[in-house]
Amino acid sequence: MAGILAWFWNERFWLPHNVTWADLKNTDEATFPQAEDLYLAFPLALGIFMIRLVFERFIAKPCALGLKIQANGPQKAQPNAILEKVFTSITKHPDEKRLEGLSKQLDWDVRTIQRWFRHRRNQEKPSTLTRFCESMWAFTFYLYIFTYGVRFLKKTSWQWNTRECWYNYPYQPLTMDIHYYYIVELSFYLSLLFSQFTDIRRKDFLIMFLHHLVTISLITFSYVNNMARVGTLVICLHDAADVLMEAAKMANYAKCQRLCNVIFVMFALVFISSRLGVYPIWILNSTLFESWEIVGPFPSWWVFNVLLLLLLLLHSFWSYLIVRIACRAVSRGKAGKWNPLHVSKDDRSDIESSSDEEEGSPPTQKLHNSATNGTSGTSGANGTNGYLSGPSCRDEH
Repeated sequence: MAGILAWFWNERFWLPHNVTWADLKNTDEATFPQAEDLYLAFPLALGIFMIRLVFERFIAKPCALGLKIQANGPQKAQPNAILEKVFTSITKHPDEKRLEGLSKQLDWDVRTIQRWFRHRRNQEKPSTLTRFCESMWAFTFYLYIFTYGVRFLKKTSWQWNTRECWYNYPYQPLTMDIHYYYIVELSFYLSLLFSQFTDIRRKDFLIMFLHHLVTISLITFSYVNNMARVGTLVICLHDAADVLMEAAKMANYAKCQRLCNVIFVMFALVFISSRLGVYPIWILNSTLFESWEIVGPFPSWWVFNVLLLLLLLLHSFWSYLIVRIACRAVSRGKAGKWNPLHVSKDDRSDIESSSDEEEGSPPTQKLHNSATNGTSGTSGANGTNGYLSGPSCRDEH
């Protein structure tokens, strides 16, 4: 084990040439990031998850009920022993051959059977009330941490001059503001990583899981090798769009269609401009070129930049989803009165994708069940941060 740890913490991987871990030990004059600091994030992630449960029950739920959001879930499928056995024991998505066999066995037409399976799948989905509470928690956290990040960065020298991120690197003291910012963000994304298995399962589950892993890896990497200055810029930039993402989702669940439409447009503009414009021009330019000029590359520098580039690929994917939603809204608007719900959700449908829409539903119900981020919020527009996040759009980073 000692040999494995020595290999993992090899100074030639983590640090620039001629720098050792001993050089970055804490002294009376200066404090530097220590890898063991990150252990604090695990109990804090559990604490954040517990706070979330309390918040959703005693704050978000009363707010949802005050907005007349009902706890009713999707329409339930009518009881049928044969179809239920197929659904639970064989498949939730029967193919054409099985549908034809069931049609003959039950003397039902294929479309009716397809509708039954659609209702049965949706029956397991959370109610609008549950979705609203989840989004309100994410909105509250993102608003708090984004506000904190903006106030903190206003006092720094590297907010507008990114070359300051690399002067005297890695001998840059760790301040309490940076330490707090990093630990809280890491704890939140750890809680998201695990709660993703208990939250609403969306189509981009694997993409969001990858996003959370990349974000956690970036936070960990930049803290351990003291790239925390540029890390704070990355974190704050990503949180900006996630706030609007979750707000759009909340407005959609509350059926405030005009408000939802306005916020979604704002979210789309902020997400695309920040993550496909500001992020590569401001952040990647600094991590790839300015750091190369001032510090020079070393192994963990390459890994850090590969993770940042992978994040850019995720941004591009979620931006494509946002643009596709906008194009759908424009094309539908030409055919009649434009409904704000056309742009209120991303492809992370909270029910199921448009391919699973109910043929017999009224037009407004079809829109409600069609696909809408993060970009997180996120991302409702939940896919990007993450993050539509996160895209998050949860991040969301």
